[in-house]
Amino acid sequence: MIVAAAAAGAITLIGISGCAQMTAAMDKQWMTVQFSPNTSVATALHVRAACSHIQNTPPMALPAQHSEINTMYGVRYDTTNSSPANLAQLQTCLQKFKSVLGVNPDSAANEGS
Repeated sequence: MIVAAAAAGAITLIGISGCAQMTAAMDKQWMTVQFSPNTSVATALHVRAACSHIQNTPPMALPAQHSEINTMYGVRYDTTNSSPANLAQLQTCLQKFKSVLGVNPDSAANEGS
């Protein structure tokens, strides 16, 4: 009985931990930078680096496969912990580059919809 109770408790803890991790993952938010069609990969990477200093708004890792398409659509900033002031700073920084058309806010909750 004690073993069964301990096993049930462990399963409950694993379930709760898994739910907390899932909730944390679903709370992730980011902004994806939209570039003009003729923007080079070098320019996209320059923009990414130039605006990487904004507090609470770090650039997200680039896709593992560094193709031109993945890089052009992979410039994203993690805004999960960003304040409205941080978001304004990011947008101000990005607007300095004529190759940036804008940003699209997104979240893990919206993935696949």
